[in-house]
Amino acid sequence: MIPQSFEYHLPKTLSEATRLAAKFGDEGKVLAGGHSLIPLMKLRLAAPKHLIDIGRIAELGAIRDEGERIRIGATVTHFQLESSEMLKARCPLLPETAAEIGDVQVRNKGTIGGSIAHADPAADWPAALLALDAEIHAASAQGERSIPIAEFFVDLLTTALEPAEILTSISVPALPARGGDAYAKLAHPASGFAVVGVAARVVLDEKGSIAQAGVGITGIGPKAYRAAAVEDVLRGKAASSKRLQEASAHAAEGIEATGDIYASAEYRAHLASVYTRRALEKAIERASG
Repeated sequence: MIPQSFEYHLPKTLSEATRLAAKFGDEGKVLAGGHSLIPLMKLRLAAPKHLIDIGRIAELGAIRDEGERIRIGATVTHFQLESSEMLKARCPLLPETAAEIGDVQVRNKGTIGGSIAHADPAADWPAALLALDAEIHAASAQGERSIPIAEFFVDLLTTALEPAEILTSISVPALPARGGDAYAKLAHPASGFAVVGVAARVVLDEKGSIAQAGVGITGIGPKAYRAAAVEDVLRGKAASSKRLQEASAHAAEGIEATGDIYASAEYRAHLASVYTRRALEKAIERASG
C-alpha cells in the first residue's frame, strides 16, 4: 500500500518542532524512527497531512550521565542503547532490554521515544522503564513538563502525552550499590514482540535481604504495568527461592490478561509468574555479585 499524500517538515530545533506540532494539531504527526507510524500510514490506518521529523534535532539524540540519574534523548536508537558502554556499567537493564528488541534492522532505526509514545502493549521498553521508575519529559509550545512513568501508559496505544506535545527524553536512576537488573522475555516467533517480558531491579541491604524491588511487565494486558503485589511480598524479606516463588505468583494479580491465537489469557498469566521469577533470580544473582 502507498500512504496518502502528506507534507514533510524537518525542524532543526525543538522549539521549531513544537511550533509545528501546535500549528497542525490533529493533522500532524511526529516522526522519529518510523517503525510504528510508517506501517500504519501504508495501511492507511493513519493519514496525517503533515509529518514532523524530529530526527535531526541534536539534543534529542544524546545519552547523558547526570550523576545519580541518566537522561536518554527521545531519538536515541535501540542499537545505541544496546551498545553503550556507559549504560552497561551504569544502568545495565537498558542495554539488556534493547538487545531483545526486534532484529538488527529494527534496532538500528527504531527509537526509544517512538516506541514508548506508540505504547504497544507488547513492546519491551515499557517494562524496563516501569521497573526503573523512570520519568518522561515532554515539550509543547506552552512549555515543558515531566510525567512519572506510573502515569504515562493510560491504555492500549494511549499515553498521557497531549496531542501537540512531543516526548523529548527519559530519565532513569543509575544502578545503586548492591543493585541488580535483569530482563526476561518470551518473544513471539513471528513478530519478535513480547508474549511476556519482565524487567526487574533489585537492591539488597547489607544482610542480603531485599531492600527495594521494581518489577515491570509487558505483553500480558492492554498496557504494561508495575507488579506492585510482587514487590510488596519481596520488600524487606530474604531473597530465598521460596520467597521468590511466593512473590512471582502475584505477577498477574488484578490484570485482565489478553488471549489470542498464540497464547490464551490463562497461559499468559502463567507465563507472567514464570518470567517474573526468572528475572528476579537473575537480578538478585547480579546484586549479590
